[in-house]
Amino acid sequence: MAEDRLLRVRILLDAVRAEGRTSLTAPEGKVIADAYGIAVPGEELAADVDQAVAHAAHFDGPVVMKIVSPDILHKTDAGGVVVGVEGAADVRAAFHRIVENARAYAPRARIEGVQVQELLPGGPSAQEVIVGAVTDPTFGKVVAFGLGGVLVEVLKDVTFRLAPVDADEAVSMLDSIRTAEILRGVRGAQPVDRWALAEQIRRVSRLVTDFPEIAEVDLNPVIATPHGAVAADVRIILSEEAPKARRTYTRAEMLASMHRLMRPRSVAVIGASNEAGKIGNSVMRNLIDGGFSGEIHPVNPRADDILGRKAYKSVTDVPGEVDVAVFAIPAKFVASALEEVGRKGVPNAVLIPSGFAETGEQALQDEIVAIGERHGVRLLGPNIYGYYSTWQDLCATFCTPYDVKGPVALTSQSGGIGMAILGFARTTKTGVSAIVGLGNKSDLDEDDLLTWFGEDPQTQCIAMHLEDLKDGRAFVEAARATVPKKPVVILKAGRTAAGAKAAGSHTGALAGDDAVYDDILKQAGVIRAPGLNEMLEYARALPVLPTPKGDDIVIITGAGGSGVLLSDAVTDNGLRLMDIPEDLDAAFKAFIPPFGAAGNPVDITGGEPPSTYEATIRLGLEDPRIHALVLGYWHTIVTPPMVFAELTARVVAEFRARGVEKPVVASLAGDVEVEEACQYLFERGVVAYPYTTEKPVAALGAKYRWARAAGLLGGGR
Repeated sequence: MAEDRLLRVRILLDAVRAEGRTSLTAPEGKVIADAYGIAVPGEELAADVDQAVAHAAHFDGPVVMKIVSPDILHKTDAGGVVVGVEGAADVRAAFHRIVENARAYAPRARIEGVQVQELLPGGPSAQEVIVGAVTDPTFGKVVAFGLGGVLVEVLKDVTFRLAPVDADEAVSMLDSIRTAEILRGVRGAQPVDRWALAEQIRRVSRLVTDFPEIAEVDLNPVIATPHGAVAADVRIILSEEAPKARRTYTRAEMLASMHRLMRPRSVAVIGASNEAGKIGNSVMRNLIDGGFSGEIHPVNPRADDILGRKAYKSVTDVPGEVDVAVFAIPAKFVASALEEVGRKGVPNAVLIPSGFAETGEQALQDEIVAIGERHGVRLLGPNIYGYYSTWQDLCATFCTPYDVKGPVALTSQSGGIGMAILGFARTTKTGVSAIVGLGNKSDLDEDDLLTWFGEDPQTQCIAMHLEDLKDGRAFVEAARATVPKKPVVILKAGRTAAGAKAAGSHTGALAGDDAVYDDILKQAGVIRAPGLNEMLEYARALPVLPTPKGDDIVIITGAGGSGVLLSDAVTDNGLRLMDIPEDLDAAFKAFIPPFGAAGNPVDITGGEPPSTYEATIRLGLEDPRIHALVLGYWHTIVTPPMVFAELTARVVAEFRARGVEKPVVASLAGDVEVEEACQYLFERGVVAYPYTTEKPVAALGAKYRWARAAGLLGGGR
């Protein structure tokens, strides 16, 4: 029964804690493994050499002998493991050698005996893998799987998921490592028992979920064969301290506060100024000049009038309700002003000032967080450039204004990245629904923004730059609720493996920051961008591209070289070139010269007139077996760039008017005129880039990744 299992493990863990230990011995690990149905080999604990001989005789064939000591965590390093011991004489010799090695390695270590364990089968069909779990500082309990044994430290071929995982998620982990083919059987070896292996993963994930005080679990190696999966070694480590509780908010609470932040009726600027060059002056000017239709209340105890608006000594003097208080005062004055904001009942404070945790002033930041929690004020920042809510004509920032309304919400943790976002949006004419700075994320963070933008009808795509996540599980929950409705693009900065330094197990050592982020962001269904430009280009392109209805992609190109590079890009982005059937191949051949080439790519050659481009594009859009088109254009006088752009946009618009919507991306090679042609195409629903074959296909790949994660193409996240 589940209750009995939980009780047995609870009693054992409490006993270990009572002894002041954080690591379990192998026999204790077996008790837990048995309680959770984690398959382990037969084994016995020998307190002396005679017991070792007797226990070894119970097993049919050679055995493995291991030191058992609560003070020796890494048994192999201590010379405390001997494999393949057979016969009484060898057992006696191995017992003495193991104990002597352990005493030399750790003279003060308590030695409880030697574990005598059944030797698991080997051979070409037996694969060593690792199954484990760690407590990640961002995501909490995370389960891991990869190749084990001696290969684990060398290949580091491991995949991670949030615990607990269900059976389907556990099976997906088997296919997520680079060397997954080994498990399916290679060079005559039989495939391993996938169900048994997935069950080991699932049960470990259940264990660490049931008992949060378990910091790490290591089953290494697990011997996977065609007939099962058995953990040869079980290592369990307890945490030294309980994680700090974080204030959480319900979805309804998030939406209520975010509604008043992003669609305010009244804004107060604390620290508003008449003096040009001051942040308080810039914020006021942006709010007024941007056309915000709500009330704007300057707050400054030393002014009666600011930019033609009545100024108030305190926010408590402002008549009526205030939805947002924008702070433009030095950090040392923020706490007292925030108290007044709280007493006024203002639900949101936008903290532009720096000088908090980012400069070592953690206590000052903790103080404002406590004030916000006490009064129910949600804090955006501190250390931010402010935020833009374009559909409200709201520019609450000291940076340059931006008023091109559109479907993309952009956020950044860094002010510099925020300005890069602004410049990109202006240069590419990308319409945005919002641009939000997060800074130190003392309170409001990506979870709140995802929850809001997921429901915001003006937002069709969300792109976020982040350096960390305060609560990875809350982010994943928000992402999973949002991804089925709209794409989420993430640029995660910092590809370090800092988490590996103080690990007590192989699993812990492999759980570097970026490795865990990468897999769990995929599990959440978000699109991870490799760099800033890619994040911005994906955000710009994804709302333009229709959702594909299948995987078959056709390349139509005027240049053979571009066709080869575009084919490479399709493969690199995990997409599939259509295997063109004979009738479709013949249809394409009817439009191209004899020295051209059908197949896929369809090479119409460079000297063809506009009619050839148009005919082949029409055919690609007409045939329902083709799900997306990749166009490669080569600049010629016969078909100039704008002629190509205009005919392509016209044909695509004609088919969309008929209800035929397919993603169409284009790569344009040529003189500078191709830049204008690409902009023309982009504005009319064709994602086009000059001088590159990689970017348009990468954008298409991002759309496909979202469609799969959203469950629109099968094989979801």
